[in-house]
This record gives sequence, structure tokens and C-alpha cells, in this order.
Amino acid sequence: MANDLALNVAAARRAGGGLNALLRDPWFVLLLALAALGALWALTGTTPAAVQYLWQWSPALLRGLGMNVQISVLAMALGTLLGLVVGALSLSPSALLRRLTRTYVLAFRNAPILVLVYFTTYVFPFELNLGGWNLPFPDWIKVVIGLGLPASANVAEIFRGAIQSIPEAQWEAAQSLAFRRTQVLRMIVLPQCVRRMLPSWMNLYASITMSTSLASLVGVHDLVDTATVASNTVARSDFTVLIYFTLLALFFAYCYPISRWTRYLERRHAHL
Repeated sequence: MANDLALNVAAARRAGGGLNALLRDPWFVLLLALAALGALWALTGTTPAAVQYLWQWSPALLRGLGMNVQISVLAMALGTLLGLVVGALSLSPSALLRRLTRTYVLAFRNAPILVLVYFTTYVFPFELNLGGWNLPFPDWIKVVIGLGLPASANVAEIFRGAIQSIPEAQWEAAQSLAFRRTQVLRMIVLPQCVRRMLPSWMNLYASITMSTSLASLVGVHDLVDTATVASNTVARSDFTVLIYFTLLALFFAYCYPISRWTRYLERRHAHL
């Protein structure tokens, strides 16, 4: 009986392992999501006419997604540059600098992203006067700033944590070999920090990408705004259901590979 029980347990583990392997397969997950989407379309009574309208609006939807991607990339670039500076200053010997950077991080990490987007959109001017020239200040750039500020606070914390995770013995060993502090940072500490920061950085980028959907609330012609315009123009309930499911599918198709790569990097870093 004990042998039979052991065989049953082993078989259950193999079955569970196979299921987990399937769930880790991105193609299986994508097919499962498409099957669920098809079932939902069938249940909501989607007609061929609605699919035809979706095909007509698909170029505009892809252009809208391009705007979301553009905002996310620029916001993450801005947040990374600011965050690295703030993170480095948070490790300064000066107590005043550490206090100021801590205040910055706490302020922008705990501020609602929607409030920051509205703040940058309606507080910043609509035009910039530079040397007698009036230059437009587009709303999408203001959204980039609104998303870049909280991203910078999170990057600063990621960078600070990565620096502090390096064992003190490595600093001492490098200094005993007559390495200058800048050489220790450039040749020993920073390469390790990049590996440790990358999974968290990519997870933050995926979060910022999903937050770009808020841009439609301040008049930016992104994917969500395009879907809303399409829904109001066609004015069919089945098309409205279809296009918003398509919107979810497009965000999923862009963010899911990032999530998978993040988990891969986390597993790889765990074995280093």
C-alpha cells in the first residue's frame, strides 16, 4: 500500500508539473487568452459586421498603441535618469542631501499617478516662450513628465537598494588592492547593480506602460481615446464590447512578454 501511495503521489506531481509547464508557456497562455476572448465574443453576440468595423479601425488602434509605447519609453527614460541621480544623492555623506532625496522619494512614490498627470497637464503652460519664440508644449509631453516623476522615485529606491546590497567586504577588498572609489563603483559595484536592478526596472516599466492609459483623460489621442472615438462613431453595442476586449488584448500582448522576461531575469539572478 505504501508503494501504491508513493506512485500516486509521484504521478500527481508529474501531472502538476506538466500543468505548471503549460502555464509557463507563453504560446499556451496566448492561445488560452484568445480562446477565452472568442468565447466572450460569442456570448456577447458579436456579429461579423462588428468584426469588419474592428478591421477598419485597426490601423488607428495600432497608431494609438504606438503613442502609449512612445509615452512609456520616454517616461521611463526620464525616470531612470532622474532616479539614478536621486539614488546616488541618497547615499551622500551629507545629511541634508539624504533628507532632501528621501523627501523627494516619499512625495512621488506616494502621490497618485492620476493626480500627477492632471497636475503636469494643467499647471504647466500650453506654450513656452523662448527668446521671443512661442513653442507649443504638447499634452503628451506633460504626461511623460507626470509619469516620469513617480518612475524616478521608484528607480531611486531600486538603485539605492542595489548599491546597499553589495557586501561591504567587496569594497574593502577592492580598496586593499589600491582601487580608487570611482574605480570600485565603475568596475565592481555598478555591473552587479545593473543585474540586480534590471528585473525590478522592467517590472516598473510594465506598470508605467499600463498607466499610460490615463493619458486619454487629458486629451492625448492614445489607444484608449481611439477606442472611445471608434465606439462612439460606430455606435453598436457589440462593436463596443469587441473593441474594448481588443484594447485589453493589445495591452496584454505588449506587457506580457515584458513580464515573462522579468521573471526569467529574476530566476537567473537567483542562481548568480
